Amino acid sequence: MDRAPGGMRGDPAQLIHRARDFKSQGAQCYKDKKYREAIGKYHRALLELKGLPGEQETGDSPQPGSLSDEQRRAVESIEVDCYNSLAACLLQAELVNYERVKEYCLKVLKKEGENFKALYRSGVAFYHLGDYDKALFYLKEAKSRQPTDTNVIRYIQLAEMKLSRCSQREKELS
Repeated sequence: MDRAPGGMRGDPAQLIHRARDFKSQGAQCYKDKKYREAIGKYHRALLELKGLPGEQETGDSPQPGSLSDEQRRAVESIEVDCYNSLAACLLQAELVNYERVKEYCLKVLKKEGENFKALYRSGVAFYHLGDYDKALFYLKEAKSRQPTDTNVIRYIQLAEMKLSRCSQREKELS
C-alpha cells in the first residue's frame, strides 16, 4: 500500500516539531506536578512519531522518503526522553504500575544502554516486581555511572537484604 506524498499526516519535519512541542508541554506538566496530564502529553508526542516513515519498528533499510540521519537522531532523542519521562511520571502515582515502568525503561535502554535514569528506574521497578537479581543488575549498572547517588545505594542495600533473606529461607527449608 503506497502512500502518496500528500497522504501522510504532515511531513516528517512537522511531525517531529509537533512531537517536540508535546514533549515540552509534558515536561512543563511534570514540573507543575500534573503527572496525569504529563503522561498524556508524552503519549501524544510518541503518537506523532508513529506517523513517520520507517517508524514501524522494522529495522529494514530505509525506504524512499524516509528520514534523514538528523531527523532519525531527533526522533530517537524524543523517544528516549518521552519513555524516560513516562517512567518518572508513573513512579509518582499513588499505585505505581511497575510493569509499565520496567517496559518504558527497557525501551530507553535498548537505544541508550548507558542511560543512568533508565538504569536506576529499571532497578526500582524490578525490585518492586520481586525480581531482586535483575534489580541488582540494573542498580549496580546505575551505580557504576553515578557511584555516590544515595537512592541507588539505598535500593542496592534493599535488594541485597531481600536476596539474603530469600537464601536464608531456602536454607531453613532444606
